Amino acid sequence: MADKDTLIIALSKGRIFKETLPLLAHVGIVPVDDPETSRKLILDTNDPQVKLLILRASDVPTYVQYGAADIGVAGKDILIEQGGKGLFELVDLKIARCKLMVAGREGCLAGHGRLRVATKYVNSARAHFAAQGRQVEIIKLYGSMELAPLVDLSDCIVDVVDTGNTLRANGLMPLEHIADISSRLIVNRASMKLKHAQITQVVDRVTQYLEQQA
Repeated sequence: MADKDTLIIALSKGRIFKETLPLLAHVGIVPVDDPETSRKLILDTNDPQVKLLILRASDVPTYVQYGAADIGVAGKDILIEQGGKGLFELVDLKIARCKLMVAGREGCLAGHGRLRVATKYVNSARAHFAAQGRQVEIIKLYGSMELAPLVDLSDCIVDVVDTGNTLRANGLMPLEHIADISSRLIVNRASMKLKHAQITQVVDRVTQYLEQQA
């Protein structure tokens, strides 16, 4: 469990962090170091009672679930994939928006044979095709998903799609929509009780900021 006197917030580098910065600033939390250049994994902030953990995006829910962090910002894609156990999903931050999609070459889903699907979203992909009554072989990859259909490793992929530019550049197209994705504010269940006042203050200010931006 995170220190009882310190609020630990788990974030990931990149797009989510950059889009979370205005939210944190509105709450009064500003990192002392730039996470994009600093090698520190635990960042101090202007508030001595608040620290930021910088993690892989896929690890944020795990740190929150097990109480190593009190609060986190995680993509809905990761929460769907991992199940979101041991935490509360409190606020849709409406940032880092994209879609979880099936993608591939035109016509690649036709026929009744077993589809080969390349993805890092194993559970989401399996559930999507099971709902259609389709049998699939899941090939787990961690990156460069668009390459798999090009070298006949898979028939299609399941991945998050933002602009679709990478798909088009590789002769692929979005084919089936699985879920709309955005980043969510998540909270450890025990922390919600033990640090209720601190967490509620953060949640209320974040919600206020989002209402002002609407």
